[in-house]
Amino acid sequence: MPTVEEQLQVEQKHQYVRGMFNNISPRYDFLNHFLSAGADRYWRRRAIKMSGLEKDSLFLDVACGTGDLSMEASKRNPAGIVAVDFSENMLRRFQTKCASSSSNGRTRMIQANAEMLPFADNVFDVIGVAFGVRNFGDLERGLSEMRRVLKVGGNVVILEFSKPKRFPVKQIYFYYFQKILPTIGKLVSGDGGAYNYLPRSVSSFPDGVDFEKLMLGVKFTRVESVSLTFGIATAYLGSK
Repeated sequence: MPTVEEQLQVEQKHQYVRGMFNNISPRYDFLNHFLSAGADRYWRRRAIKMSGLEKDSLFLDVACGTGDLSMEASKRNPAGIVAVDFSENMLRRFQTKCASSSSNGRTRMIQANAEMLPFADNVFDVIGVAFGVRNFGDLERGLSEMRRVLKVGGNVVILEFSKPKRFPVKQIYFYYFQKILPTIGKLVSGDGGAYNYLPRSVSSFPDGVDFEKLMLGVKFTRVESVSLTFGIATAYLGSK
């Protein structure tokens, strides 16, 4: 049971993250693709391929942002896609993109907190999160909620930034992340705080084996991970 102080810290993070994403939503897609040199598209394709998503699957995109993971999932023609995010401006951007895409009419968008998903138990065949769990106020609670709404036998795939370990990728990566990325992010988005938050949140995130242990701790099974692009990102897979 979290203490009152811990609950306040979680709520403060919720408010900060929601406001940050509302502010940067107009330039979010451009910066994602530009700052990753387009690698984020490849990472999402790998994540969806790993997930085992099929035509009769019901897919949940948690912390969907502007919907790039949902739109990648739509290429596999699943039975349905439900996308949730607590930033209203990010969802509006997704709605605009979705209106002119093949996923239109197949995707339902809901404004909701990932740590209190508004669904019954055992609903979804596949759940995906792309660069969202790092922003959860209570990471274990968010993971537990995803497991709760996942069907028995279903899969969750979680795509997140990680910390490269090998020379010289590690040194180049951290210099870029801490010195160059915040400057470009501020110039383009007008929000310097958001792109200083990014490297801080990645540095403090329990990646690799530590994150696998968290998934196992909330009862996901068959947990594994795949390092992507020299360890800059990692895709985690688990089952229920």
